[in-house]
Amino acid sequence: MNRQTYAPAEGATALAADAYVYGSPLVQRLSEVRACLQEGCGAPAPASFNAFAHADGPATPGTHAPCAPADLVDALAHLDLSGGPVRLHVPDTGGAYFVLRFVDAWSNVFAYLGSRATGTAEGDWLVVPPGWAGTVPGGLSGVIDAPTSVVSLVGALACDGPGDMPRIRSLQQELTLTHLGDSAHRTRLPAAESGVPGALRFFEELRVWMGDYPPAAADRAYQDRFQPLGLLEEGVSPYVSVPPGLVRALTRGLALGRSRVDEALRSAEAGGPQGAWHTEPHLRDYNLDHFGVGTIGPPEWQVPDREASYLLRAVAARWRGQSSHGYEAVQAHTSHDSRGRPLDGAHRYALRLVKPPPAGAFWSVTVYDSPGGHLVPNSEERYAVGSRTPGLVYGADGSLTLHMSAQRPTEAAGAANWLPVPAGAFRPVMRLHLPGQDVLDGSYVIPPVERLPDGPGQ
Repeated sequence: MNRQTYAPAEGATALAADAYVYGSPLVQRLSEVRACLQEGCGAPAPASFNAFAHADGPATPGTHAPCAPADLVDALAHLDLSGGPVRLHVPDTGGAYFVLRFVDAWSNVFAYLGSRATGTAEGDWLVVPPGWAGTVPGGLSGVIDAPTSVVSLVGALACDGPGDMPRIRSLQQELTLTHLGDSAHRTRLPAAESGVPGALRFFEELRVWMGDYPPAAADRAYQDRFQPLGLLEEGVSPYVSVPPGLVRALTRGLALGRSRVDEALRSAEAGGPQGAWHTEPHLRDYNLDHFGVGTIGPPEWQVPDREASYLLRAVAARWRGQSSHGYEAVQAHTSHDSRGRPLDGAHRYALRLVKPPPAGAFWSVTVYDSPGGHLVPNSEERYAVGSRTPGLVYGADGSLTLHMSAQRPTEAAGAANWLPVPAGAFRPVMRLHLPGQDVLDGSYVIPPVERLPDGPGQ
């Protein structure tokens, strides 16, 4: 790169902040892919490209992944389509809920397979790289066009506990990928240049991965703005030797961009009455260009402003856990009771649901420690309670009261509806799979958690 084309240091800071907001989802997504290939991701063990990694069961306190669901079994695969298409075989789940989300390198969820999108019958799908014009084999259920040559398949199989694991293991064996390309696929992601200082590592990874995994055509004009930062340079890295003033400007811009995303994340979780549950059904609406199998397009599920979509995408990348569009699943959480006091296992709580939460598949509540977001051991090994939990006791009016406490309630109904909590701060998370329209439009409101008087069990 001709060093004379660098942006002046005084203008580079603001430009670098914009670059962080725009590019951090790409860097974070591919950093996670790299980690999964090498070290595994939470419950699933490491697996090579174009192969599934499966969890041994639902999340437990030993699962090293924040906010992992305790009633789903994860299935994860990263596809490299640089050598050509991959054939995906999906087994018949016999009506049981499952979902496979397709996520591109920029973190866009661009296709779904599963109960809502395509049903639970057996099928074969061809996942093809950008611009592919080959011959489609016969006997397929359909073709999924990938926006980038690296794609993550993030799957979940509903599980009814340890006794259900033989069925799950059978499905895992049948969920397969076959590389059909005419050349070898990659075994790893393109590497950033090793001589780049750590302070500029983000920009180097963004430069390399933007070049290998270009965005949608409509994003490229915005991306061209970053030419003065060296982000569009090919070949030898421009960040090995950079004037000190520009290094300072780039690092300041990086901090400014992070602060911008942090503030947007705080704003997304703020507001509402005391004890309100926070939910973001439109968190994935930043995908403006790729609407494949199982997706619902504009206008309801799309941010109208492209530049605003970059900030939303960066916020979603920071959000705990892999999330779907709201029409597939909604996740709500709270950390305060009805009077705004932090939830703490030193006290007892009740969540009274006048009517079942509207979910076409199922709903459940899981409790995590705070701020870590991990499951905590309990005597019952019970980590989620919901519509599939056997033996729940309902009121005469059809209502359901869940009891949250560190100690098992002494009263029979309370014990049957008990959701154990850790001794300290905790956060319940409600998941609604295939939520009803009243969840999506906000007319259904999850009641706040009520703190009960201190004393013996209910």
